[in-house]
Amino acid sequence: MSIATCVRHAELGDLVGLLNAQQAAKVDVVAPASALRASDGLLRLSGVEPVLDERGFTLVDGLYRPTAAADSHLGSKLKIPVGYLKWLREESRTDLYDANINGLLHGPDDPRLPGAGDERSFLLRLFTSGVVDEPGVLRAVLSDRYGIIDNLDVLTAVLEGIRAADADVSVRSCDLTESSMHCKVFSPKVRALAPSFLANYRTPFANPEIEAERRRAAGELDRWRPIAAREGHGYRPGSEPVVFAGFRFSNSEIGHHAVTLKPELVVQICGNGLTLPMFAYTKRHIGDRLEIGGVGGWSQDTYRKRLAVITAETRDKVAEWLSPDFLNARITELERHAANPVAHPERTIEVVSKKLGFTEDERSGILSHFIAGGQLTAAGIANAVTSYSQTVPDADRADILDDLALQAMSLV
Repeated sequence: MSIATCVRHAELGDLVGLLNAQQAAKVDVVAPASALRASDGLLRLSGVEPVLDERGFTLVDGLYRPTAAADSHLGSKLKIPVGYLKWLREESRTDLYDANINGLLHGPDDPRLPGAGDERSFLLRLFTSGVVDEPGVLRAVLSDRYGIIDNLDVLTAVLEGIRAADADVSVRSCDLTESSMHCKVFSPKVRALAPSFLANYRTPFANPEIEAERRRAAGELDRWRPIAAREGHGYRPGSEPVVFAGFRFSNSEIGHHAVTLKPELVVQICGNGLTLPMFAYTKRHIGDRLEIGGVGGWSQDTYRKRLAVITAETRDKVAEWLSPDFLNARITELERHAANPVAHPERTIEVVSKKLGFTEDERSGILSHFIAGGQLTAAGIANAVTSYSQTVPDADRADILDDLALQAMSLV
C-alpha cells in the first residue's frame, strides 16, 4: 500500500481524505537506538513490541524507507552532515550510508576500537505498508520529548474554532508536504479596496505560460479550472482592486515547525496571499518524556487540552483578523509605501533577492511575474512574490516566500 504524502493546491475534501488515509497507516513508537539498524539504505526496526490502539495490535518490526526529512533527522541526531547523507543516496552508496548510521548508533564492530553505542531513545513516526515484505515509511526520528499534534486534529480544531467564531469563511486552498500541512482561509464578506496597492495591477495568470506553471505546481492541469471559477477570475483583469481578509494555518507532524496561525490579505484578482507574520500565533510541539513502546494512547487528556487551546486561539484570532477594522488598518499601513516607483526592475529585484535569500530561479520567476503584472511600484514587487509563490511546487517554500513579500516591498 502506497501512502501519498504530498498534494498542492488541493480542495479541503481532498486534504481530509488524504489525512484520513495517512491516519489509518500511522504508527508512533519510542524505541532505543539499539532497535534501529541501517540495511541497504533502509532502516530496520527489531525487538519493538507491537502497538496496541483502537485498531488492535500493529506489528512494527520490519523495514522502513526513510524520507528526506527522516534522513535529515538522523544526520542531526548522529552529527552526520545532512548534505553528505543526501549525496550518498543520490550516488546509491548505501554501503557507506549503512556504515555511517550503524557505526554511530551501535559503536564499532571491533571491541578493541574506542566508542560505544548510542544510549538514547527516539520517537519514530511511521507509516506501515500493510503489505508483507513491503517496506513502510520512516517519516521522522524525533526527541522522546516531542509533543505530538497531528495534522488531522489541528485541521479539526481550527475548523471548530472558526465555527465558534461564527465566521463566514471559505477554505481556498490546501497543501500537504512530507513535513507540513498548510491551509488558507478567507472571508468573502470582509473586503476592502486597496487602490494604491493594486493600482494598474493585472493578474500575471492571464499569461498562458505563467498560468501553466501554477497548474503544474498543482500536479493536475484540470485542477485549476473549478478553483479559478470559484475564486471569480473570470472578470476583466485589473477591474476591481479588492482585498479580502483571510488567514492561514499550518502544522508539522515531524518537528519542522509549530502549529502556526497568521493573518493574510487575499487579492481577489489572482488569489495572491500576502501574509502578516508579525501577528502570527504559534504553539510548539513540546511534551513530557515518552516511555519506550507504542504511544498511540499516551496522555490523551493532555492532548485534548492542547487541541482545545488551538480551538480557543483560532476563535479569538478569527474574530480579530476577519474584522473590517483589522483589514482596514492593515491596508492603510500597506498603502503608505505601495506606490513607490520601481525605475529599474531587474536591478531592484536582484538586490531584494540577495537580501532575502531568494535563489536564482526564484529571482528570475519573480521578475517574470513583476513584468506580467504590469505594476512598476513597490506593491508590484510584493504582488510578484506572492503570485510567483503559487507556481512553486514545494508548498513549504511557497509559504516562506509569502512571508517575505511584505519585506520585499519595504526594501524597495
